[in-house]
Amino acid sequence: MTQEYAEPLNILIEELKKIPGIGAKTAQRIAFYILGLHQREAEDLAEAIKEAKKKVFYCSICNNITHVEPCHYCTNSERSNEILCVVEEPFNIASIEKTGIYSGRYHVLLGSLSPLEGRGPEELKTEKLIKRIEKDNFKEVIIATNPTVEGEATALYLAKILKRFKVKLTRLAMGLPVGSDLDYADQVTIKKALEGRTELKE
Repeated sequence: MTQEYAEPLNILIEELKKIPGIGAKTAQRIAFYILGLHQREAEDLAEAIKEAKKKVFYCSICNNITHVEPCHYCTNSERSNEILCVVEEPFNIASIEKTGIYSGRYHVLLGSLSPLEGRGPEELKTEKLIKRIEKDNFKEVIIATNPTVEGEATALYLAKILKRFKVKLTRLAMGLPVGSDLDYADQVTIKKALEGRTELKE
């Protein structure tokens, strides 16, 4: 039986459920958390959402989210102009940056190929990527799409359309994470682990 709340609360819960990965229970918890805030805290939260929506946009060069044009990754003179890392979404950049070992440029696809969801090559806007590779002197393009069926399909598609350029195309090495169990690994992960197997040395 569905719990009925006051209409304004029901509306808030329904809006929160629209966020990817947020189910009904989580939406309810967030809604009640917001209700428990002091009025000023709730207003600050609402204002932060409005300001982010108003002032954050996609970089005209790499498609990363930014509040300055171009973004700081594109204008940072200390970053290498020889390597370009292609990711699916802006938040993927943060994961790579946390390693502290990559200092090249980025390009964000803003999605991946997913025929089941109606996202084909036409929806994957690669024109900007192709123009960057044509104009800039990248020596290597790292395809860092996610290790999912959609990510793999996207990587294969990018390899196909970029092979005409005189640039080294590489793919992030993928496999079983340390501490994982084979029983819980999906087929794509196991396949990549097998393909990327290394020789044991004494």
